[in-house]
Amino acid sequence: MKYVILIPIYNDRQSLKLLIENINHEIKDLNHEISIVVINDASSQQIIDTYPNIENINSFEMVNMKENRGHARCIASGLKYIFDKKEFDFVIPMDGDGEDRPEEIKNFIQLSEQSGEKSIVGERVKRSEGLFFQLCYQFHKFLTLAFTGKSIKFGNFTCLSKSTVKKLLDEKATWNSFSGSLKKIEKELISIPSTRGKRYFGPSQMSFFNLLKHSLSIISVFRKIVLIRSALFIIFYILLIKSYASVITSLPLVLLLIMIYSISSLALRENIEEFNNSLTNIHDIEKIK
Repeated sequence: MKYVILIPIYNDRQSLKLLIENINHEIKDLNHEISIVVINDASSQQIIDTYPNIENINSFEMVNMKENRGHARCIASGLKYIFDKKEFDFVIPMDGDGEDRPEEIKNFIQLSEQSGEKSIVGERVKRSEGLFFQLCYQFHKFLTLAFTGKSIKFGNFTCLSKSTVKKLLDEKATWNSFSGSLKKIEKELISIPSTRGKRYFGPSQMSFFNLLKHSLSIISVFRKIVLIRSALFIIFYILLIKSYASVITSLPLVLLLIMIYSISSLALRENIEEFNNSLTNIHDIEKIK
């Protein structure tokens, strides 16, 4: 079968070079055609490097974008490029910094051999970040479950069948949130355990603010459910505190309204026309192998 590993990247040249070498090592005994497509999201630094150890990789392309569109849209553009330009059976999106571990690629591929049209997600069972970030991440999962009814324990590191990629390309929410969109369009996803690795170089790019934005972007995909649940919560909460109304007891309502406003704003990023025209943002393509 044919697999394409999709890697969105912004700067982080050292990490990308090491990741490519590690991927090349991990796939050496796999009897499949494995290619790599890197989407360079208009990096402000030089990304192209020499890659001496890529003998196990069938082909390797660097797609350089004109304008930076952000991580989610970088992945979305990559999926569209691969679907339009490449022959493939599965796409494996993974981050380019080492946090998605290349040694787990073979787990995806081995399971995909029996999965048919079903896609596979790497469910996080262990993380390498500090305690504060892990607590924030648990709160993110709770918030998503509470307001959407969806348990989303995976990120970008997945193995997508061709039929799933087609569904993602037809879903405008993919332009805003990859994991939220995938959960929306696929009811039967296969999960495998995945350990979050450590960045090869430099500190993590996922700050508290970015994690909050990421969480709200996922929630915005299911905004109709969120509005219904929020309305029910508001009615129940007002009845609960009507005899004890104060600035303090009103704070949860204020925070909820701020959240609704935020997800409504993020939902405006869903634009199927921009998504369909995303390949016009390509500046050039470097065929490394």
